[in-house]
Amino acid sequence: MTGSERRAWLKAHLNGTTPIAGHELSQTLGVSRQVVVQDIALLRAEGHPIISTPRGYMIWEKPSGSIRQVLAVKHSDDPHIVRQELLTLVSHHVTVLNVIVAHPLYGELVGNLNLTSSDDVDNFLQTMQSQGAALLSQLTDGVHLHTVEGTPDNIARAKHALQTIHILLQPS
Repeated sequence: MTGSERRAWLKAHLNGTTPIAGHELSQTLGVSRQVVVQDIALLRAEGHPIISTPRGYMIWEKPSGSIRQVLAVKHSDDPHIVRQELLTLVSHHVTVLNVIVAHPLYGELVGNLNLTSSDDVDNFLQTMQSQGAALLSQLTDGVHLHTVEGTPDNIARAKHALQTIHILLQPS
């Protein structure tokens, strides 16, 4: 299969409902994981809205009436608090697109999350634990930003809930 054929296959099989893991794509296409990463990068460069989620690649279909907003938050790196923060957002039907910290040397560091459900949150936390990975917010004493997406009402309710549990740094 040529590169053009692989990318056509990816466009035809990636959708907005079911992520496909990179290792599954590489096995199906008979290429290395790195070739899949390069093909995805080329498709993104062509303007295809492909995102990487904790469960794999998918096409991002922005929900009707949704907006993006950046929330400033602060909390410890206790996994229970991290889980509470992320579950608060997704339970209000708000997608957590990323986490951002301001590093004194490198400037803005961004980690893509694309969390939309409690399963996504649990998978993220399990991966963090199994890999022994540290949160980006450890670099900034717990202060970090999340770009979120949802309806204005859902974001407002999520912000109020974060304020109630003393995580939100900005007024709702």
